[in-house]
Amino acid sequence: MKAMILAAGLGQRMRPLTDNLPKPMLPAGGKPLLQYHLEALANIGVRDVIINLAYLGDKIRAFLGNGEAFGLRVTYSEESEPLETAGALLHALPLLGTEPFLLINGDVWTDYPLEKLAAYSLPDDEDAHLILVPNPDFHPTCDFSPNQQGRLEDNADLPKFTFGGISLIHPRLINHYPLQRNKFPLGEVLRFGIAHNRISAQVYVGGWSDVGTPERLAELDKSLNKQ
Repeated sequence: MKAMILAAGLGQRMRPLTDNLPKPMLPAGGKPLLQYHLEALANIGVRDVIINLAYLGDKIRAFLGNGEAFGLRVTYSEESEPLETAGALLHALPLLGTEPFLLINGDVWTDYPLEKLAAYSLPDDEDAHLILVPNPDFHPTCDFSPNQQGRLEDNADLPKFTFGGISLIHPRLINHYPLQRNKFPLGEVLRFGIAHNRISAQVYVGGWSDVGTPERLAELDKSLNKQ
């Protein structure tokens, strides 16, 4: 199984911390956010990792190289400018192949056990399986609602949760999307899949942070340093 880590964003809300570092390279608990994902992937036996690069991508390349130091084979998907999340996947499809792959936002931290997601078998009528988390205070509007069978629905009567930036994606999710373009967000594609009953999810209630502001990064750093 391959994995892709999204690492090309501008990190504008994290400035000035991201003036000289891409957001996935910001340290928490003594190491870059990106390193937590690399170690977690290596620990479950994933070897092939694709990382998209745009803003200050040379800093990621200099840190990681070919991935050998982490027991990985890293390939970079170069973007002349950030292509947004689904645009990044479309651009990287030749590297990702034809089988389901793990997708992780490079700027989140979590202790979610990736082996559970890697072991999930997508049926033919499912294009993605998402990891949702309880809604944090800073995201009260929420994202998605799973029904009792685990499929996501646009149903106001179901409780909503926040997408944790961790998922198992089949390439057909992007390949079959009819509104492909150079830049477009993954949320748009997922909602199309939800409308066709092709997206499932599970809720994880363990450790998770989207590290969206310098204050949340400081909180995470403090928490990790206590462990």
